Amino acid sequence: MAQQEWNSALYDQKHSFVYEYGQDLLSLLQPQPAELILDLGCGTGHLTAQIAQSGARVIGLDHSAQMLETARQQYPQLEFVQGDASAFSLPEACDAVFSNAVLHWVTRAAEAAACIAQALKPGGRFVAEFGGQGNVANIVEAVQAVMTSHTQAEVRHPWYYPSIGAYATLLEAQGLEVRQAFLFDRFTKLEGADGMRNWLTMFAESMFADLPVEAKETALTEIEARLRPTNFRAGVWYADYRRLRVVAVRVK
Repeated sequence: MAQQEWNSALYDQKHSFVYEYGQDLLSLLQPQPAELILDLGCGTGHLTAQIAQSGARVIGLDHSAQMLETARQQYPQLEFVQGDASAFSLPEACDAVFSNAVLHWVTRAAEAAACIAQALKPGGRFVAEFGGQGNVANIVEAVQAVMTSHTQAEVRHPWYYPSIGAYATLLEAQGLEVRQAFLFDRFTKLEGADGMRNWLTMFAESMFADLPVEAKETALTEIEARLRPTNFRAGVWYADYRRLRVVAVRVK
């Protein structure tokens, strides 16, 4: 499957809900002045900047060069580095690792958990939210059904959506004690009449990699038709999100 490519302009213009929902997660992080905090998967840097307002020193890390370019343009005073969430290291240990709407993209989850644990000081905290078990189930089912009809082959989605138990087990294996874990529904409004199409273009592009342009447009129309009974209400598209929120502490 093709690697996900990121359009930072479309991300900020049409999918601002990603980092806007992350503002609530900051209340669990509770950043303090003089702390060193890693924003893992910082995207265009909006939450990185909010964390920095606490007086903490923040490092934003992201895999996407385009996202980082936008982040550096918007927040030149902050530190941003390019890296892989499942294969990174830092020159000094952090007081906290924060991650919003990122870790469902990291299929090498055990390796990511190891990197997160190694990045933390003893007693350091890990605060994250991402797609959990059952996330966008309606969307995945519709895309897979339509793509199978077009390609005559099974198309797998690119995401990692664990249960609470599965993810807690990964963290505990790395010496991270899970203090809080929630799996909850968050039916999320998508902007505009093309909200679902924009979502698919932004987040599921790799699933359409084998289709020519004309066939892709047809497939998107068919997917919209399948999803209209479940994900379209009163003229508005919604993504059927389920989020996993975790707070853990490095104990060894």
